[in-house]
Amino acid sequence: MNDIKTASRSRHAETVSARISPVGGLDVLSRNEVARLRDATQSGLHALLRRCALAVLTSGSLSDDARGLLERYPDFDVQVLQQDRGIRLELTNAPAQAFVDGQIIRGINELLFAVVRDIVYVSTQIEAGQFDMHDSSGITHAVFDILRNARVLRAHQDPNLVVCWGGHSISREEYDYTKLVGYQLGLRGLDICTGCGPGAMKGPMKGATIAHAKQRRRQNRYIGITEPGIIAAESPNPIVNNLVIMPDIEKRLEAFVRVGHGIIVFPGGVGTAEEILYLLGILLHPDNAAIPFPLLFTGPRIAAPYFEQIDRFLRLALGDAVAERYQILIDDPTAVARAMVKGVDKVRNYRLDTKDAFFFNWALHVPYEFQVPFRPTHEAIAEQQISRDLPRHALAANLRRVFSGIVAGNVKEEGMRAIEQRGPFEIDGDPAIMRALDALLQDFVRQQRMKLPGTAYVPCYRVRNAA
Repeated sequence: MNDIKTASRSRHAETVSARISPVGGLDVLSRNEVARLRDATQSGLHALLRRCALAVLTSGSLSDDARGLLERYPDFDVQVLQQDRGIRLELTNAPAQAFVDGQIIRGINELLFAVVRDIVYVSTQIEAGQFDMHDSSGITHAVFDILRNARVLRAHQDPNLVVCWGGHSISREEYDYTKLVGYQLGLRGLDICTGCGPGAMKGPMKGATIAHAKQRRRQNRYIGITEPGIIAAESPNPIVNNLVIMPDIEKRLEAFVRVGHGIIVFPGGVGTAEEILYLLGILLHPDNAAIPFPLLFTGPRIAAPYFEQIDRFLRLALGDAVAERYQILIDDPTAVARAMVKGVDKVRNYRLDTKDAFFFNWALHVPYEFQVPFRPTHEAIAEQQISRDLPRHALAANLRRVFSGIVAGNVKEEGMRAIEQRGPFEIDGDPAIMRALDALLQDFVRQQRMKLPGTAYVPCYRVRNAA
């Protein structure tokens, strides 16, 4: 339940102030944990809590500007209150859209306390040195522990979790297609995991809810995995019923490939390209050659050129053999769902044979260079070696970091600030790859895949050797 204190319309947006009690999940915190969440200094957690809580309270927002959200609600604040019967959240000047007739929407309530849960857990366990973050195995165990604490991992359940990647800035036809695919997946008893935002992250969940209802299927999972640097630019969509905030983009990406039994990629932009390169870099590693992992690229007929561009770039940079690790299916949601079911069956049989867990892909080798947090500074982007002399998985890792830098320059507060201060990131490397990269990025811009439609895009990058 919640106590409404005030409701007002500021010069920015209509707001509400209230005290919120948790609904399920997190109930108690230690005094030290509460103190850290209330600490507004640089070493405290209050700024992170405020940013993530505001993103949840604006669930369904179409903005992709993290700073714009804070500017719209400059007086918003959230405080954790320690009380005799547990914790409460005090919201000041919170977005009114999160409330209905004086009551906070239940799903938003749940996600708010998921934010508190994950921020506290990461700060007390990961940052306190519970895991060796300089060791690949230690990082994987940290990812596992965060997901377990969030109650995402389910034992005694056959593999059925499909990760869906794709852009938040997609056309209506592309969005409708993601719903059709989600519907077909849901009819076949598959759950959905996405990056939790709008567009291709929302559509599959929306389609699956209808199919799950038709099949009278309950206890469905609509998992959204995000991280602090991007949650404000991609607020959780209203369908997410399991929100997990990983500490950084690398652990977010590892979480996807560890919990998912297959991945479907819809049309997107640089963020989607980053995810593709991350996964292919892992699958191309020799240690993972025998591990089945269904990877499907799909979209409506109008998206065929997009995947042709992606396929052309991947083959040029990583060799034609890279196409053996993915399948492209255009304008056929039923075929996509059937192919995914077939692929998940192979995953199930492989894990039975190797005695690996259904709920966490322990056997997959994720190299340390894929796990180390990459801070996209101008120097770090310029240092990336882009050469076909590198092993394919290493080149994919470096390309992934380049795309990560562009994502940061487009939508993340730190990256946007760096571009404003120092100008575009400089990207350099093998001339053939640079030409292909420049052509791919120009196509993304023309197709409005860099920003939401209707907003002007100013490139945050400059590709050298592309002439």
